[in-house]
Amino acid sequence: MEKRQIGNSDLFVSKMGLGCMSLGTDENSAKEIVNYALQEGVNYFDTADLYDFGTNEEIVGKALKHVRGDVIIATKAGNRWNDTKDSWHWDPSKKYIKQAVKNSLSRLQTDYIDLYQLHGGTIEDPTEETIEAFDELVKEGCIRYYGISSIRPNVIKKFAEKSSIQSVMMQYSLLDRRPEEWMPLLREHNISVVTRGPVAKGLLTKKMLEKASIKIKENGYLHYTYSELEDTLSTIHEKLSSNREMNELALQFNLAHEAVAAVIPGSSSVQQLKENIEAVNKPTLSEQEYQLLKQVTKQSNYEQHRI
Repeated sequence: MEKRQIGNSDLFVSKMGLGCMSLGTDENSAKEIVNYALQEGVNYFDTADLYDFGTNEEIVGKALKHVRGDVIIATKAGNRWNDTKDSWHWDPSKKYIKQAVKNSLSRLQTDYIDLYQLHGGTIEDPTEETIEAFDELVKEGCIRYYGISSIRPNVIKKFAEKSSIQSVMMQYSLLDRRPEEWMPLLREHNISVVTRGPVAKGLLTKKMLEKASIKIKENGYLHYTYSELEDTLSTIHEKLSSNREMNELALQFNLAHEAVAAVIPGSSSVQQLKENIEAVNKPTLSEQEYQLLKQVTKQSNYEQHRI
């Protein structure tokens, strides 16, 4: 599988990574999915200390231990579970991040994390203190590089201008093109975009509106009413699906943007992973296909979290 560079780093990741949140807690099933990903050339695995109270990191670490030097492990910190583990709160403090990384290293059974990401961010955060924590972790050898996982414009802008982040993970899809507003700034700073949610809760798969929840049927999806969703998906299917599957169009659309280094869909089964890998390995979109997809979908901006 094609590999792409993350920012200015020496991390070259498969253009499709594995979003590990969907692996679940069955160790054997998770191992089967991870092994299939490895077999197909996936070298980029994304987890977080939040997922399953850290169990996800443990499963991922165990499954990748035998190939540690050949893979890129990314994890995240900042969401702190309370003692009873029935809720969490946001803690981007230097003290917490430097403790959280030790816990993640232990669960992942590794001496270093390739890409350590702040799992969110707000305008009220002590950003300079947070950046200082990440820079110190790089110097200490605990992490190789760092990034953020955030859709908030004010957070993205501040980190792009004041830190050494190599990547920003953002939800991005044909039905959520809000990140495009910030991609030029990230390109200017040589910061890569890593995308999550590329199939928009299953709406951009062959099942399309069969995957629509009751909430989506009642309220629509982001800037689309349900009626607009029907029209948009129908138009995409009518104009482009004779040659491509819907998830192929979705994943290839993300990868077509020059700012995007990798797309990270989740996979809860080998079959789902197989379909995603086949989709990203198909030919890239033609300029005509790419422009058509942009024409029939909405370009919108974030209305909140702005300075």
